[in-house]
Amino acid sequence: MQISKSDYMLYLRHPAWLWLKKNDKNKLPPIDDALQSIFDAGYLFESYAEKLFPDGIKLNWEGYQQYMDLPMRTNEAIMSGAKTIFQGRFESGEITCIVDVIVFKDKKTLDLYEIKSSNSAKPSHEHDLAFQTIVLEDAGYKVGKISVIHVNKDFVRNGDIKVEEFAEITDVTTKVRKRINSTRDKIKEAIATVKLKSMPDASPAKCGMSSTSDWIEIYKSLTGIKKGDGSIYDIYNPSATLIGKLESAGIKKIDDIPLDFDGLSEKQRWQIKAMKANKIFIDHKKIKQFMDRIEYPIYFLDYESLASVVPYFDGHKPSQNVPFQYSLHIIDAIGADLRHIEYLHSENSDPVYQLSKSLQKNIGKTGSVLVWWQDFEKGCNKDMGQMFPEFQEFYDDINSRVVDLITPFFDYYYVDKRFGGSASIKDVLPVLVPELSHKDLDISEGRLAQRLWMEAVLDDKRPEEKEKILKDLWDYCRLDTLAMVRIWEFLGGIK
Repeated sequence: MQISKSDYMLYLRHPAWLWLKKNDKNKLPPIDDALQSIFDAGYLFESYAEKLFPDGIKLNWEGYQQYMDLPMRTNEAIMSGAKTIFQGRFESGEITCIVDVIVFKDKKTLDLYEIKSSNSAKPSHEHDLAFQTIVLEDAGYKVGKISVIHVNKDFVRNGDIKVEEFAEITDVTTKVRKRINSTRDKIKEAIATVKLKSMPDASPAKCGMSSTSDWIEIYKSLTGIKKGDGSIYDIYNPSATLIGKLESAGIKKIDDIPLDFDGLSEKQRWQIKAMKANKIFIDHKKIKQFMDRIEYPIYFLDYESLASVVPYFDGHKPSQNVPFQYSLHIIDAIGADLRHIEYLHSENSDPVYQLSKSLQKNIGKTGSVLVWWQDFEKGCNKDMGQMFPEFQEFYDDINSRVVDLITPFFDYYYVDKRFGGSASIKDVLPVLVPELSHKDLDISEGRLAQRLWMEAVLDDKRPEEKEKILKDLWDYCRLDTLAMVRIWEFLGGIK
């Protein structure tokens, strides 16, 4: 049984994760939309980055047999005199890797490139490349320059994409070389882990590479711990270090954690305080001050956005959130009926201009604009104003009137233990307005909405499903602004 570079990276996230993959993979969750989106972005950027090497030979593979044949085909390509190879596979004993790009300087010396769809070279890439370097050098090659090819975050599309402007190359040779010895030690540990007869300690305290929250969900399914039962694994945004300290102290429940326990964040302390007191904390004065800031007419605004590592349209940047849909609930005055207006772009074209025209028509020049997590909506507004300067004054004015409805929950004016320490609308809404639920919708979260719209409208991948997807998007976005209306009404009813 060999260890690949993806296996090794999984080991760094958690040893038990690797063991399960190799020995009991049915206990691992399937790939979700968020992870699939990351994969898709990687494949898409890779197809562009490879154009930096016009003489490259790509060794495609599909399925197990072609994967097994890949080392032989890689060697054949090298023997035939290929200077640049994409997706070659190398082996050395119990370790193997598929390299994104290698460029031979002579028969045994090569430069190594890893293609990543991030906008910079990251420490995790160094771990990945250290593993590849060890495989290559143990297989008899000398690795010279080691680099990460990543997205240029400042790139703005203008016509056909010029890959030399779109992609950047960062030399990480020195950083990777410093990791070689420790990587060799960890490879030995990973191989030993795979060979264990039973799963190693699965505690989230063993997590690395910022994987604690992801692993905790797997850990709960392995141990039968249910979400919401008050265990320490329900603590908000936990770190592996905090979980380790709590386990070492013998603490199993959130309400047993002392408020002065070392390493707690302010959000975690409030969560613990609410659990201990078993009551709702309400700062009536601050809630009243917050509500008094809101002026009629009130506009409840929510966007759904596209984001692609490769910009679809001129004026767009890599991975930029660009709205294709808005939902707008409006209350014109005290006692007025609730109105709803919405826009959903359904053509394969840049949505910004038509969406902006519609929004400008429907948002007046006075009154508050309520959103949930203003960084997103205000950022979108700023970007759209820059893309189409005729709307810049309009979007600047909207941003000056934005009121963030998350504030009472994010800043602890209203704390309920059932929020789980979170201020996400997905966690607040079921507690305050249980009759509204995203769970009953076919599209129930933003990343899925983004992916389905892009596939149906921009990529023409779902022609038979397009009309249903558009309907589901209407329902999803409409519910988000209606949820804000009901939460605003709830806050207004607090005396």
